Amino acid sequence: MSFINQVASTKGKILIIDDEPEVREVLRIHLESADYNVIEASDGEEGVNLMKSGSNLLQVGMIICDIRMPKVNGIEAIDYLRKHAPSIPIVVVTGYPDSDLAVSLLKKGVQDYMVKPIEKEKLLTKVAEVFAAPQNFNYA
Repeated sequence: MSFINQVASTKGKILIIDDEPEVREVLRIHLESADYNVIEASDGEEGVNLMKSGSNLLQVGMIICDIRMPKVNGIEAIDYLRKHAPSIPIVVVTGYPDSDLAVSLLKKGVQDYMVKPIEKEKLLTKVAEVFAAPQNFNYA
């Protein structure tokens, strides 16, 4: 793959949106160990701003998003992302399991709802499944 194609490709690019630096670090280390390219945002506001920076939406193949965060929470960020980049798969990670919330997020098109702490193998298996599925990227 040429450098231009590699930079332009969304395969393997993951945006992590989580307000806990330790969680982002562990997720990043796990994902980078499997050769994924990770971009980090410290809250929903930063995640949304990163996605809409520049003249186009940030090109990522997947988003991993926490729910309880300051400023813009995960639900608000997910609503924005579903509206403006509906085809980017989103996996929710949370330290606060809530089955009603999980069901509502899955109905919104979230790929999975995982409870922290997340085991490395479980995370990598889910990410591999998401990237293996056919993706038709649509940026609004």
